[in-house]
Amino acid sequence: MNRKISIGVTISIAAVVCALTFIITWFVSLQSFNEKVQAVKEKAEKYERLENLDSFVRANYYETELDEEGVMNGMLKGYVAGLGDPYSKYMTAEEYEAYNLKESGQSVGIGVTVERNEDGLPRIIEVSEGSPAEEAGIQTGDVIVAVDGELVKDLGYDTAIDNVRGESGTRVEVTVERGSVEVSFEIRRRAFNLKTVTYEMLDDQIGYIRVKNFRENTVDQFDEALDFVTASGAEGIIFDMRGNGGGLLESLEKMLDPLLPEGVIATASYQDGTSETIVYSDASEMDLPMIVLVDDGTASAAELFSAALRDFGKAELVGTTTYGKGVMQSTSRLDDGGAITLTVATYQTVRSDCYQGVGLTPDIEVEADEETIISDLDPDTDPQLAAALDRMEEETNGND
Repeated sequence: MNRKISIGVTISIAAVVCALTFIITWFVSLQSFNEKVQAVKEKAEKYERLENLDSFVRANYYETELDEEGVMNGMLKGYVAGLGDPYSKYMTAEEYEAYNLKESGQSVGIGVTVERNEDGLPRIIEVSEGSPAEEAGIQTGDVIVAVDGELVKDLGYDTAIDNVRGESGTRVEVTVERGSVEVSFEIRRRAFNLKTVTYEMLDDQIGYIRVKNFRENTVDQFDEALDFVTASGAEGIIFDMRGNGGGLLESLEKMLDPLLPEGVIATASYQDGTSETIVYSDASEMDLPMIVLVDDGTASAAELFSAALRDFGKAELVGTTTYGKGVMQSTSRLDDGGAITLTVATYQTVRSDCYQGVGLTPDIEVEADEETIISDLDPDTDPQLAAALDRMEEETNGND
C-alpha cells in the first residue's frame, strides 16, 4: 500500500530543516565572530602597549626630534627578532639591495676575509680574486694593525672592521703587518665579482675544489672546476666545504645534479605538514671517489651538499662536526621596499634525518690546525687536508 506525505507535512519538515540549518550556521558564525573579536582585542592590546611606549619616549627622550624612519625600521627589525630565530630578519630597502647584490655573487668593498688572531687583530685569511685588495698588493696572512691611521687596538676589532667597509668609490688606508714589517695601502672600494669556487690538481691526480658559498654565479664556476679536474685526469675529487655558510638551494641543486644518481635527493617539510622536493638529480652521475672536507663553519646548503654525497654513497666526510643548520629560509619583498627573510621549513636528504641543531659527524674526525690558512693548500700545516689525501690514496689504490 502506497503512503503519501501531505504537502503540509513536507512544508513542516522543510521548515524544521531550515531552522536547524540556520541555528547551526548561526552558532558557527557566532563562534567565528567571537574568535575574530578576541583576535582584534589581542591586537589592540599589543598596539596599545606600543603606543604607550611611543608616547613615553616622545615625552621624555632628551632630543626633541626622532629619526622616524630609524624608529620604524627598528620596530620592524625588533618584531622579527622577537621570533627568537637567528636566521629570520627584516631588511630595509638599502639592506635588501645589498643582499641581492651578494646573492648574485658580487660584493662592494676591498675584498678580504679576516679572522681575529691571538692578539685580537684582524688576520687576513683570504683575498678575493680580482678585488681591490688583490690589486693593491694585500696578501693572505697580513695582519691589519691600523685603518686610516688609527690603530686597531685603539679602535677595537669590530669598529676597525666596520671602518674597512664602505661605499663604492670611497677610499681607505689599510696598514698591515707582514712579518716584522708594516706596509700601508690606499685602496679604493668598488663592486667586484666574487670568486666562490677555487680549484687545482693535487699530486697531479687528485682534483681539489673548494666552494666558499652558494651564490648565483657559483654554478658556472663549479662546472668550470669539474671540467678542469676531469680533463686533467683526476682519479678522485676532494670538495672543500670548510667555512662555507651556505647560500642558494637553487645553486646547490644544480651543483649536485652531475654528481648523483637520478631521483629525489632532498625534501623540505613545512608548518602545515606538507613537503616538497628541493633537490632532484637527473640520470647523469659522476663515478669517481670523493671526499668532503667539513668543519664547524660548514652550514646550511654546504651541509646538505655534504650529507647528500655521503647518504648516496658517493663520499666520506673528513674534518670536524658541522654547524647544524637544517632549516630553510624564504626572502620576500615587502610593500615598503624592504624585505623579510623568514625560516619556513626544515629540510633533509631522503636517506637521513634533519641535522638541525645536531650537525653532521664526519667519517674521519680530524681537528683543525689553528694556524691553517685553507687557501695555502699545505698538507704539512693542514691536518684535515692531509687526512683527506691519505684516505683518497687508499681509495684510488683500491685499499679501502
